[in-house]
Amino acid sequence: MSAFPIEEIVSSLRQVRNDWRHAQQRVAGGERQLPSRSVVNEVVEDLVGALFPMRLGPSHLREEGEDFYVAHTIDQALRQLQDQAVQELRHVRRLDAISPAELQADAQQRVREFALQLPAIRALLDTDVMAAYQGDPAAQSVDEVLLCYPGVTAMIHHRIAHPLYRLGLPLLARMVAERAHAQTGIDIHPGATIGAGFFMDHGTGIVIGETAVIGQRVRLYQQVTLGAKRFPTDENGHPQKGLPRHPIVEDDVVVYAGATILGRVTIGKGATVGGNVWVTDDVAPGAAVTQASLQKNRGARPGDC
Repeated sequence: MSAFPIEEIVSSLRQVRNDWRHAQQRVAGGERQLPSRSVVNEVVEDLVGALFPMRLGPSHLREEGEDFYVAHTIDQALRQLQDQAVQELRHVRRLDAISPAELQADAQQRVREFALQLPAIRALLDTDVMAAYQGDPAAQSVDEVLLCYPGVTAMIHHRIAHPLYRLGLPLLARMVAERAHAQTGIDIHPGATIGAGFFMDHGTGIVIGETAVIGQRVRLYQQVTLGAKRFPTDENGHPQKGLPRHPIVEDDVVVYAGATILGRVTIGKGATVGGNVWVTDDVAPGAAVTQASLQKNRGARPGDC
């Protein structure tokens, strides 16, 4: 017999679970309605290996077996992804009268559309890898960048997560994104739109919000935030979802370490935002924003920023 009141604890936990499910209108005795983090991790590992088989795939792989490995791995990953998509859709539509066959068909179509984007995802990632290699004088090779740079790891995850988000699977997308967040300290919401050739130098502490739009060949340094300035609320005082509330960063912009850019402002093409500045207004194309320029424009005294 256990030295602990196990039966009492189990009974109390059951009651707490049932109370929560009742409050959330969950069906009693129903199937699991949420994707599995461990399975999603397996899917991501497989997809990463299939995208970069000779560098991020299994160590025993040889080039002559590359296509076989990619075919087998993608098929396995997509089947698992479809199962997890069914779980998410079952959860979202739990109050609807929808058959298991309809859920399967819906999930299959979404995952099929995702699968067709894999070549484009790989092509975009190649531009990100080259941007990191060309933008960092410490980088010795593109292979070092792909294997070692946290910014590239975060972008691999984002390039996978963003299409899932666009295809109406935001929970799966967020699980992929948060996997990268945990590994790298870089927090990119899967809804953010990011153009080709994106480079996060060092990367730690970067935060990019859901509705941010980033152009091509943009470079961010560590601790940069592209965030929301305020959260409009509905008649019940709850934050309104999905409104464009994060910055637009146009092509060829550089944002240095510690800068905070808030709200639906536009950082114009080719602009430079200096380190540790706080930006809540548009920045003209080609302009340079520094702490000194902000103090001058606002009539502030040194140390006021």
